[in-house]
Amino acid sequence: MSDRLLSFEAIDNFRDFGGYAGAEGIVARGRLFRSGQLSRTTQADQAKLEALNLRWVVDLRRASERLKQPDRMPQGWQGQILFSDLGGDGLAPHIQFLKSGQLTENSGRGYMATTYARMPFEPSHVAMFKGYFGALLRNDGASLIHCAAGKDRTGLLASLVHRALGVHEDDIMADYLATNTAVNLEGRAEEMGQWLGKMTGHPVSRDAMVAFLGVDADFLHHAYRAIETQSGSYDAYVRQVLELDSKAIGMLRQGLSS
Repeated sequence: MSDRLLSFEAIDNFRDFGGYAGAEGIVARGRLFRSGQLSRTTQADQAKLEALNLRWVVDLRRASERLKQPDRMPQGWQGQILFSDLGGDGLAPHIQFLKSGQLTENSGRGYMATTYARMPFEPSHVAMFKGYFGALLRNDGASLIHCAAGKDRTGLLASLVHRALGVHEDDIMADYLATNTAVNLEGRAEEMGQWLGKMTGHPVSRDAMVAFLGVDADFLHHAYRAIETQSGSYDAYVRQVLELDSKAIGMLRQGLSS
């Protein structure tokens, strides 16, 4: 994990999710990156971003999130940012949930399970997922996917890419769960718990915040169970929802193999 994690001053959870064995060999390193939001990048961070030669940045956040905390890319950056304005411009669902003051360990896990079951089919997410796969098929440089924390929307999309590339299920899950070691959950749980307690007037336990801020294998399982229930299988989901045929998958695997 340590060799995948890139250290930035003000970008959380930034890491390379290539390097795993896939159907056509080892997935290339230095091509597939994932992270939290880029709204607080320092000058040093921007220099590091520039050195990665990113061609695409895929911002999975809602319009309201992007408006409040826009990405800060290096001056003169020539790449493209992909985003979607589908889904409305109100508060993001996770912020609405937090402001409800109902966060407990059980409610947090329940909320995340419901969210993951919904994500694979939300129009805004589907549009972004399709756009990202389209960018990968162009095979013209490195890409970065991110949301707010780089764990849920980003984690699901990274797992979909891994599955398309033929990465083993164990490696897919290990990469997904790496968020829990890449991020200082204990420190963030205390900070966020204090903020949430002041905002709602309700005390928030450490366990509740850790459950909400981290990732869990069961969360991702909920997404894939929803895919199997609604589409019949992952392969059917890829064909019907993401509109990728076997030729496109073959091109993707060849283009991203080292």
